[in-house]
Amino acid sequence: MLHAAPPLEVGASSTAHHRCLLRDVGGHGALPADSSRLYGDDAATTKFLLERILRGSGIPPLPYLSSSSSSSAAALHAEQREDPEVSASRFLPKAQVRGDDTSEASGAGTAAATALHHPWESTLSALASSSVVAEPAEREDSAPPASGFDPSAQPRGDETSVPSGSGTPPATDLHRPLESRASSPVSRLPDILGPDARILIVANRLPVTAKHNGDDWELAPSSGGLVSALQGVTGVELMWIGWPGASVPDKQDQTIITDKLKAERCIPVFLDEEVVDQYYTGYCNNILWPLFHYMGLPQDYKFKKAKDFKSQLEAYEKANQMFSNTVCSIYKEEDIVWCHDYHLMMLPMFLKKIHSNMKVGWFLHTPFPSSELYRALPNRRDLLKAVLESDLIGFHTYDYARHFVSACTSLLGLESYLEGVKFEGRIVKIEAFPIGIDCSKFKHALELPGVQEKIDEFRRLFAERKVMLGVDRFDMIKGLLQKVLAFEKFLEENMHMKEKVVLLQIAVPTRSEVPEYQKLASQVHELVARVNGRFGTLKTTPIHHLDQSLDFDTLCALYAVTDVALVTSLRDGMNLVSYEYVACQESKKGVLILSEFAGAAQSLGAGAIIVNPWNVADVAKSINDALHMSADKREEWHRHNYKLVSEHSAQDWAEDYVCELHNTGTANKTLLQIKQSIVALPIQDTASRYGQSRSRLLILGFNETLTEQVQSLERGATDQTENMKLKLNPELKGPLKTLCDDDNTTVIVVSGYGKEVLDENFKEFKMWLAAENGMFLRRPGEQWIVTTAEHLKISCSDSVKKLIKYYTARTPKSYQEQRETSFVWNYKYADDFGRNQAKDMLQHLGAYSSSNQSAHVIEGRRSIEVRPVGVTKGNAVTEIIEELGCKENITTPIDYVLCIGHFLAKDEDVYTLPYFGTQPESKRKAKGETDRKSIKFDLKAENYFPCTVGRECSLAKYKLERTSDVVSLLRDLAQMLS
Repeated sequence: MLHAAPPLEVGASSTAHHRCLLRDVGGHGALPADSSRLYGDDAATTKFLLERILRGSGIPPLPYLSSSSSSSAAALHAEQREDPEVSASRFLPKAQVRGDDTSEASGAGTAAATALHHPWESTLSALASSSVVAEPAEREDSAPPASGFDPSAQPRGDETSVPSGSGTPPATDLHRPLESRASSPVSRLPDILGPDARILIVANRLPVTAKHNGDDWELAPSSGGLVSALQGVTGVELMWIGWPGASVPDKQDQTIITDKLKAERCIPVFLDEEVVDQYYTGYCNNILWPLFHYMGLPQDYKFKKAKDFKSQLEAYEKANQMFSNTVCSIYKEEDIVWCHDYHLMMLPMFLKKIHSNMKVGWFLHTPFPSSELYRALPNRRDLLKAVLESDLIGFHTYDYARHFVSACTSLLGLESYLEGVKFEGRIVKIEAFPIGIDCSKFKHALELPGVQEKIDEFRRLFAERKVMLGVDRFDMIKGLLQKVLAFEKFLEENMHMKEKVVLLQIAVPTRSEVPEYQKLASQVHELVARVNGRFGTLKTTPIHHLDQSLDFDTLCALYAVTDVALVTSLRDGMNLVSYEYVACQESKKGVLILSEFAGAAQSLGAGAIIVNPWNVADVAKSINDALHMSADKREEWHRHNYKLVSEHSAQDWAEDYVCELHNTGTANKTLLQIKQSIVALPIQDTASRYGQSRSRLLILGFNETLTEQVQSLERGATDQTENMKLKLNPELKGPLKTLCDDDNTTVIVVSGYGKEVLDENFKEFKMWLAAENGMFLRRPGEQWIVTTAEHLKISCSDSVKKLIKYYTARTPKSYQEQRETSFVWNYKYADDFGRNQAKDMLQHLGAYSSSNQSAHVIEGRRSIEVRPVGVTKGNAVTEIIEELGCKENITTPIDYVLCIGHFLAKDEDVYTLPYFGTQPESKRKAKGETDRKSIKFDLKAENYFPCTVGRECSLAKYKLERTSDVVSLLRDLAQMLS
């Protein structure tokens, strides 16, 4: 179940399992010697997933092309991808490389940061500056400064232009160019979607930016990761919808730009200055981005009258509506619409209002916070509902998907399932789709003569010294202070290493005019100067800190000579620097130290040292462990990570998502058709065919089917359990006895309740009973038998007992149902407080089930059940049918089946058993070819009546609204025997 724990199985296709939820938890079949270091309290979950889901899929984040104000956009490779330039797409600049300019940060520590320079430091700077200088690329998601709209705003180091204000975000995975693929494999999409298929890519920014040049407009490539990710998708038409990056109030200019963009397969959404300022700089970057990165909501937005929360939200809704209008103006039937990122969370809702059958997907390129943090957002429910109008919701990692589902269950009260959540009568699929880099590009770069020369030069510079490398944007969430403090702690504890190790920190300047970032830069520089002053010598400097970016070749060379890569992000959607480092380590086989708060830790955790960057002492110890790790262990870890990084690409990510969206749209449509096809059971026809048949099988549920209705818990009751006991509806005793006494009718009652409850209600009837969903069976007039094998029992059951006891004691009118092999907590009479308590319990039970292969956690309408894996009512009925065959009680083939009950979704397999003709004849025969002899069926479709009671969405063909309808039905059946 997605609500709180990774799924143990995926019922649909193997391809769905391939992507869903376990490339993102790092479940690639390899385990470190000590898995407890991966996630602490979640170690059991991780270990179980790694062992259970042997997926060979990776979780790389999106790479991007970074630029600074003083250097061209060539290759940072920071944050979630921090990767090199991309030139394969016509939307991207040709082989841009970073310049040699070093941004000067303000603050007293700037000069001190580079104190104690040595000849090798000059050489490194020279190597970094030897690249060709190109014009800086315009940001794909450029945002205006807070003071007003400025399309030429200074580009940030992370490719995001610098709007002022502490909450404005850096670039997300969406806006970083991915690895180019010189020899991409043939796309599989044409075969799946058809040659005339069209994919509409809707993002905040287009892959090109409109710029006014004198009397004309021209298009400049934007550095966008989404373009690179989709460049390997061939054979289908891609159309882009987004903001062109400039305010264009003049209608004639809009026409000119539109015509130019059409030639690039782009459709513009023209946003005016005020909308951009309030929607993008305001709500997106000042509200959503900080919240999604665990920085909380800004404390000052209520006091800004010109840009308060209400005005920003209104602009956000208006912008999303404008995007929707543009998409609908070009939409054609069978188009696939793929919406991207937190800028467009309301877009799926607007699109579905106009075209309800449109296939719409939404993908988030940032983390999604825990539900407890997300609930602080004032319009939290509206955003969730809008996104849930999508057919497929995608995230980079399973954690983010789990947080989203948790928010849906806790804030909207929705039911969660293995595939996602139930919303307005359909299952909205929620999956994790990790993204990768082009490993071959790095491998090829390392073979170039120029790169080999730089590698040799670096080896001479750092001879007899261990090299540690950090590559980050100069950003709050990158943990630069924590990294330097940890390195200082390491040197304090290992003074003999001060001349044997060097930390190279590449910090790409970003938002350098924002006061908070100026303060961060000053603190980092002062700390670097302190470390260099304490531990430096006339020959060596412990930290070499560069406030600049490097060209791709230099960066690859540095990756190749590095002994330890250090990633200490405080919160990263992914961080592909770790993947790029692995890709360049085939010769060195260095060690990766990776923050547990980076998404990459969920895939590379089995081959890296996972650390909490806030625990400085632990990071310092990890540095020492990495520097002294044995060659065999380094080889083992590198092989695991290199295999993962090299086998999964950005093209795989794009095609996987689009294929799943295509299939999901079809599946959701089928589910809606199933729901719409449920009709009222024709009681007269059902009874008439019962009378005409020769051999009948009646499969009946118990609770809410044969029970008398109880409106509420009796007030003042001293024994809750006694008042909750289910009782057979007295009106059914007569009809049931008549049906059970008929020699040509076999009656089965299957229930989740225990033996005592069924004995008390059905001891006088000649029928088969299945208690606890088939864990126990009772033949007519005989004793109960146990059908459960020892391996199906729940392990660690004491923990479940304590948890249910805890919530029962603290939730008035709730109670625990007494069962021998499963646990059920019922809050049917506990009002809204019971629902809230149930959501909390599901969070605890979800973690339990994910690390326990023997149990399923099943959420009912007003109950929570923990039962052994593999136990369902369908399996119980199958067991009884085989028992009937062995006893040879039924000689005439069964030609009439009525299967009726208020069954949970988990138990609706009872409607689709192969005996009932719901599968091809070949499968029905195969089912009979077992070691146990089954009774024979001669069942025609018109004599099979699968019926649900009181449920709106079911696999059953028919439905009855209430138990009183069941009374009428069984009475009519009994009358046919008179």
